[in-house]
Amino acid sequence: MTLNANEVKTKGVSVFATLLEKFDELIINVRGKDKFVVIELERYNELRKNELDLAYLQAMQDIKDGNAKTQSAKEHIKELMDEL
Repeated sequence: MTLNANEVKTKGVSVFATLLEKFDELIINVRGKDKFVVIELERYNELRKNELDLAYLQAMQDIKDGNAKTQSAKEHIKELMDEL
């Protein structure tokens, strides 16, 4: 479901609760362009959890493939500073 930003301004955020009963997500359109997505917090938390799980799995695969290194915090900071 797509809402125009002006609808949100006139109806207020209470319109989200009503529409989220019928739709999984709401897209907010600003000046003719889709700009924001509104979802229920429970769904957001699940998506975020999945994102973090995937990042963990990718990191574990990098370690398994030898694409990681072990260093102290001091060494890591020095490496970062050298890149700046």
